[in-house]
Order: sequence, then structure tokens, then C-alpha cells
Amino acid sequence: MKALFEAREHAELLRRHAIPLPELDSEAFAALFDRYGEARVVLIGEASHGTSEFYRTRAAITRRLIERHGFTIVAVEADWPDAAQIDRQVRRQQPPDWEHLAFQRFPTWMWRNLEVAEFCDWLTRFNREQPDERRVEFRGLDVYSLGASIGAVLDYLDRTDAQAARDARQRYGCLTPWQDAPAKYGHDVLYGRQSCEDAVVEQLRSLLELRLEALGQDGEAFFDATQNARVVRAAEHYYRIMYHGSSASWNLRDRHMFDTLRSLLEHRGPEARAVVWAHNSHIGNADATAMGWAGEFNIGELCRTAWAQDAVLIGMGTDRGEVACASEWDEPMRIKQVRPSRPDSWEQRFLRTGIPASLTDWRGEQSAELRAALSETLLERAIGVIYRPESERQSHYFEAVLAEQFDAWIWLEETHAVTPLGPRQPQAGQADTYPFGE
Repeated sequence: MKALFEAREHAELLRRHAIPLPELDSEAFAALFDRYGEARVVLIGEASHGTSEFYRTRAAITRRLIERHGFTIVAVEADWPDAAQIDRQVRRQQPPDWEHLAFQRFPTWMWRNLEVAEFCDWLTRFNREQPDERRVEFRGLDVYSLGASIGAVLDYLDRTDAQAARDARQRYGCLTPWQDAPAKYGHDVLYGRQSCEDAVVEQLRSLLELRLEALGQDGEAFFDATQNARVVRAAEHYYRIMYHGSSASWNLRDRHMFDTLRSLLEHRGPEARAVVWAHNSHIGNADATAMGWAGEFNIGELCRTAWAQDAVLIGMGTDRGEVACASEWDEPMRIKQVRPSRPDSWEQRFLRTGIPASLTDWRGEQSAELRAALSETLLERAIGVIYRPESERQSHYFEAVLAEQFDAWIWLEETHAVTPLGPRQPQAGQADTYPFGE
């Protein structure tokens, strides 16, 4: 009886603080997010990589931050070379070739979907009315594009310095046997094959020595090449250590994403501000979850440490519906039903409010009672590109203290799958994201 009373009391408290969400395209919806307009970085999560409402809600918030508050960077949990193809559309006003050429590896639907394309079309139109220095860029933060990033560095050097290009080919030649199967590189190094660490570090150092001369010619092209060289260095390290345990490789990946975000802000200038799109498991403060308690950190925790209250962490959750996903790596996309949330989960707490779509923000002194109510440890659901409902408790739930994990929570009770662009079958070959799914 006591537990039932406490649950009802908790639901009533959440109900008082939850702000019902108007229609996405309304001025009333957009105005709710003006409260984050002064932040340096706004990180917006998602509870799965295949839910339309998460993508569309995130896009609507981002539009407001760009139009009304001057944010100039959208940085996403995607590979740098693939996101660069989107950037060429939205900032350089080139045709949207990325819809056919980018994101060809599993999971193709994660970024090559209708919801992303619609946002990119809007951003292209917005940028068309801006001077070059004010155009909003679309960037990738992730670490997996070993082969594509090597190719991008070599393409840049072929255009600018023939001798440097020859030297780079010699250094990167060490990685040639594994460019199409980078996960095998870590296996081979583990069992005695000489690593390529020195070669990729030397190539990045060599490229950075060209900085002053290159910036005087085409600073954007040099910045792109340098970031690709950093991806190669990080990817080599990632695949080299991936078989030593998931914590080390997870931490390296999120450290790289944070370092890339920081480089983007520094490159853009002191007034630059960014919106980050990534899974909840990356943008929520890991220190408040079972991940952190097991020794993992993430980009959200690093942003909170670096920028304190100037970094806003917004999570999203749902109770039920459908999701685009796969059952195993490299399998075709399927649409599966998302099971109703567990009774011992944060999702269930928000379901009990009876509000189908809401924003709950617990920053500030006025929210002390709410923060206290959100400071217990409950389960939270995370669906990556793989969804196994038959083993959902073990595969997709983890413990979290919501009050410390996020600054705010967007609740969308029932959700639907994203709409993929083009064929659902990924390009053949091992997924660069193997063996991790978020």
C-alpha cells in the first residue's frame, strides 16, 4: 500500500512539472526551447537509432536554436567523411548526392532516412540566405571511417603536395591489409602482428606541420584533411584495443567525439555554439549510470566537465510503438514492435503521468523537489541499431539516476519507425561499428 501511494505521489509530481508538447511545427513548440538558447552546447539524445519522432523532435529543436539563437554547428554521431557529404549540400549548396553515396555501410537507415533528408533540405534553404561565415555546418563526430578517412587525406595531399602524398601513402600502407575489415586489425595485433600506431601518429604530425601554409590557401580543406587524419589515428587505436575490453574502446570513441566537437568549436571561433545529436547513452552523463559505475565515460560527461551549465543534456524516451532496427549485424533493416516499458523503469514513471508528449526540465533552484524525486536508481531503456525484444531486460535496459544523467527529458509515449532512403540492404562486408551498437 505504501509503495502504491508513493508511486501515485511521484506521478502527480511529474505531472505538475511536465510541459505538454504542442505540434512540432508550431511556434508554441519552438518557444519552449528558447530556455536553452544561451548554452554553448546543447546535446539532444534518443532512446533508439530508428525512431521517427526522436529525429523529427530533435530537428525541430535544432531549427529553433539555429534561427533564433545563432547556433552554427550540428554535430552528429556519424562518420566524418559521410557527414561531410551532407555538409557539402547544406553549406556549399551542392546537390544532395549523400542520399545515394553516403552511409552505405550498416546501419544505413540511421542517417540515410527521410527525417534527416527533410532537415538537410531545410538547412540548405536556411544557409542559402546567409553569408558564408554564418552558414551552419553539419559534421560527424564518430571514429569508424578508417578507409574513407585515409582516402580523404590522400585526396587532399594529391591536390596540394605531391611529395607529402607519396609519404602519406607509404605510412598508411601499413593499414592497407585491413582497410575493408578494420576489426580484424585488432585481432591480428593482439596475436603478434606489428601495429601501425607509429605510422598514423607520424602522418598526423606531418600534416599538422603544413598548417600555416595550408591555412593561407584553403583553411576549410586543410581542416577537413586534418580531422580525417585524426579519425585515422583514433580508428587505428580503437580497432587495436577493441579486443581488450569494451570499456577501453568505448572511452576512446567518446573521447574522440568530444575532441572533435571541441575542435569544431575552436575552428569556428569563440562565439561558436553547437547542437549534438547522439544516442542517450552518449549524451547523458555516464557518471550517473551503470556505464559510468563500470568505468565508462561519454561525450555528455566530458561536456559537462568542460562547460558546466553551458552544456545542456536532453534525453528522450518512449513507452511503445515501432522501431527500425536489425536482429544481427549486417542483416537487413526490419520494423519491430517496441514492447511496453517495464514497471521498474523511468519510462513507466513518465507513462503514469498520462501526458502523451512532454518536456520536463529540472534545472534551477525551483526544481529541487523534482530533482529529489528523479534521484533514485531505476532502469532506462536503450535500443541501438540492434533490437532483441525477446531478451530486452538483459540487452536493452541499464540502471540510471535520471536527475544526474540529464538536465531535461522529452517524453513521447508512442512512436514510429524512421523511413529509410533507398534500398534497406546495407553494403556487403563487416560493419565498421562491430561489435558495439550505440
